[in-house]
Amino acid sequence: MSRKIILDCDPGIADAVALTVALFDPRLDVLAVTATAGSVDADQATTNAMAIVHELDPPRYPQFGRAISPDDAAVIDDSDLNGPDGLGGCHFPNVSRQNNHTSDKVMADCLRRFPGEITIVCLGPMTNLARLVRRDPTCVALIDKVVIRGGAVASPGDATAISEMNCFFDAAAAKSVFGSATTKSLIPLDVTDQITFGVDLIEKLPSTATRAGKLLRRLLPYIFRANHQRRGREVIPLADAVAVAAVLEADLFTWDEMAGDVEVAGTLTRGMTVFDRRLRPEWNVNMEVALQASPTEVRDVIVRGLRYAGQKTMS
Repeated sequence: MSRKIILDCDPGIADAVALTVALFDPRLDVLAVTATAGSVDADQATTNAMAIVHELDPPRYPQFGRAISPDDAAVIDDSDLNGPDGLGGCHFPNVSRQNNHTSDKVMADCLRRFPGEITIVCLGPMTNLARLVRRDPTCVALIDKVVIRGGAVASPGDATAISEMNCFFDAAAAKSVFGSATTKSLIPLDVTDQITFGVDLIEKLPSTATRAGKLLRRLLPYIFRANHQRRGREVIPLADAVAVAAVLEADLFTWDEMAGDVEVAGTLTRGMTVFDRRLRPEWNVNMEVALQASPTEVRDVIVRGLRYAGQKTMS
């Protein structure tokens, strides 16, 4: 049986890679793609989510959820790496397939349809899940598991010196989800930053005769160039795809039960993920955290997923 998931994302280029892997893997049943602001603003995130799925044309179309801007969003995005539209300046046309429900409503509807069966995979800021927890707390018990790509244990941040982007952008939402009565798995920067890809990844992509190949060959050169020009890096992390790999093959990761929280008030530490690592912890354990992974094997999972997606040729 395939695993039912909701992909909650703020679609930039890395999210597009993760969506490509997830939408074509027979082990996953992507019920919905729920957009959230983060890499781009709420409207652009909604547009990008629909555009990516439309360009890929997967065997089963998910529902879509419309992003809502959080009340206290950070004034920051990833346009320097992802382009002004979040997708390398490709400016894909707007696509509309169904009623434009908000992401938290789509989550709630799916959870009621499949109680106890759905994994929510948070690839962006956790605004939508926090809204769901706040507005419809009865849904929390219906979630099988939450997989979070975000935070940092001992690694430096990528939004600030200490904070990871998803937790920094909507720190209050991250704190709410961390504290929720859900089963959580966290994939932090400590792991995702160790699993990087060189430009040779482009040679491993499907050909432009395929939907996935055509899309990814338009997007990935942009983020490689941007990383080189703006950060002096020849390799890129694809953290969102790593999170999907963790859903597919969790045994490639080393997990530890931990007690985590998120700082929301600090001038220098907004969005910092804090873990009680004392010899005698006083906080209650509330999640499992990936602390190590096998970079080669995780990379192979992602590349195989992209190649599998490439079996669908242009129609």
